[in-house]
Amino acid sequence: MTIDRKIPPRIKLPVEFELRLPECRSFSLSNGVQVYALDMGSEDVLMLNWVFYAGNHFEKQNTIAPAVNYLLKNGTSTRTAYQIEESVDFYGAYLNRACYNETAELVLHTLSRHVGELLPVVADILTDAVFPEEEIKIYAQNAIQKLKIGLQKSDFVAGRIIDAKLFGKEHPYGKYSNIKDYEAIARPQLLSFYNQYYKNGHCVIFVAGKLPPDLEEQLEKHFGGLPLKPHTTVAIPEKKIQPATEKVEHIMNDPNGVQASIRIGRNFPNRHHPDFIPMLVLNNVLGGFFGSRLMANIREEKGYTYGIYSYLLNHIQESGLMISTEAGRDVMNATIEEVFKELERLQNELIDKEELDITRNYMIGSILGDLDGPFQVIGRWKNLILNGLTEEFFYKSLETIKTIKAEELKKIAEKYFVKDDFYQLTVI
Repeated sequence: MTIDRKIPPRIKLPVEFELRLPECRSFSLSNGVQVYALDMGSEDVLMLNWVFYAGNHFEKQNTIAPAVNYLLKNGTSTRTAYQIEESVDFYGAYLNRACYNETAELVLHTLSRHVGELLPVVADILTDAVFPEEEIKIYAQNAIQKLKIGLQKSDFVAGRIIDAKLFGKEHPYGKYSNIKDYEAIARPQLLSFYNQYYKNGHCVIFVAGKLPPDLEEQLEKHFGGLPLKPHTTVAIPEKKIQPATEKVEHIMNDPNGVQASIRIGRNFPNRHHPDFIPMLVLNNVLGGFFGSRLMANIREEKGYTYGIYSYLLNHIQESGLMISTEAGRDVMNATIEEVFKELERLQNELIDKEELDITRNYMIGSILGDLDGPFQVIGRWKNLILNGLTEEFFYKSLETIKTIKAEELKKIAEKYFVKDDFYQLTVI
């Protein structure tokens, strides 16, 4: 067949693609710990992710969970912090850690052929971390200095306060650290938390990339005999959400500041609620991408800000809808007024077909990008599994994005875009 080069190929829109989530196989180690493995990609690279239920949801003393997580690789009885870093760097690998609300994790990126040399290092960290006093002191000093710098910035302060308003200062989603919390960090508390939630904790492992043929045996050898427990048996402590009664607050953090950080938010159900997926679509129309209404009005037309976005919070127990921007002090109130005008428009007017089609194609295109590579795909699986969802949620999301009608979105807006339900916070 001869190709006529004068005729351009037909443009295929993202919504026309039939997306499939690549399959992820699972197996269990001898101790019951589940491993989710994705064999994908042609490059000799691998990512291993150990997820523990060791977030700040489980701590009895503020800042202990992130401190333990950060100090995991700062020394064992046989390796100093420098030797651990050297062991990883020698193979051109990267070992990172992170702490969230319910979970905390270690993430290893390496060439697939070096995994056998690096798994013993990770096992050593998870069974024999010693939390040297000098490392604890350095961590606390750095954290205090970072906090002092952050407290001078309006966006940092706004992020702390709005979370506390939505969930309450005592809830893991709303509490924040103070200097006294870091000064109170002590080795016995760190070791106790480590022993309970890492050494003997609930764990799930995610691995993606070009998998070595003996990966299952390697993981069993180094982690199958550890006193770890499966993530399916974890009991996440119930924490009562106590939103603030005061809905509008203005904080003067810097009397000489010329820019205001604006946060407008409300509580919203988690992913298991039937309104969650429709709200994902509606949120994108409102402020989820550069072509959204908030951007078109407040950035492009009014010139009040360089950028304004809305998004759903990535929490397990309960989500939240957040609108976030920085604007000039002199246009702070005008910016807030325009935000609520856009919320009201979505309550009162149907979204036209062209705008909804643009949003659909943007969202499907973003998912297409997320499926381009093993690390992104395993991230999708991880998000489903940690939220107690199946791949059905993924396909239901696609179907909703492609088919939801403007009338349905208007009903969601009428239900959730009520001005009196939103918290308004400005920090200068």
